[in-house]
Amino acid sequence: MNAFKNNITIKLLMLIFANTLFFSCSDDDEPEPVNEEEVITTMTVTLTPQGGGTAVTLRTRDLDGDGPNAPVVTVSGPLTSGLTYDGTIELLNEMETPAEDITEEVEEEDDEHQFFFIVGGSLDVDTDYSDQDGDGNPIGLSFTLTAGGASTGNFTVVLRHEPDKDAAGVSDGDINNAGGETDISQDFPVEVQ
Repeated sequence: MNAFKNNITIKLLMLIFANTLFFSCSDDDEPEPVNEEEVITTMTVTLTPQGGGTAVTLRTRDLDGDGPNAPVVTVSGPLTSGLTYDGTIELLNEMETPAEDITEEVEEEDDEHQFFFIVGGSLDVDTDYSDQDGDGNPIGLSFTLTAGGASTGNFTVVLRHEPDKDAAGVSDGDINNAGGETDISQDFPVEVQ
């Protein structure tokens, strides 16, 4: 009789254990998919003078990604004092063949991205955003840059992923309260003549 009771107890415990496993493994427990940061090997900033003229191109290429080689940074020429330029930014992942256009991903996820433009040294330039996300916050894939007096310095372009666009000053391009993760950041040595 004891063997019979032990056998029933074991079967009952196995049934309870199986039910616990079945109900605890429902689809409701699956984690949310993580939106991974983009791999960006190449950023090209094109500055086209309003009213015509030769465009100035700022480019950084880091074809080995996080590898040992430093990015190759080029600036095609100086800016002209007093001119306003229409700026556009193109982002590529050239580790893929053909190159993956990351610009499209930033456009699609515009509420999760914002470019910041930081001026260093004595460089005399001002920037203004020309594009907005669906909530009316700036993105920076297109912008204007106005060159002031003759000067030199760094023009730094930073793309932040998931910045706090509602934080103080962020919609005006102040990166200090933006938070988020940096997808790419590059200093370009720029001269205004």
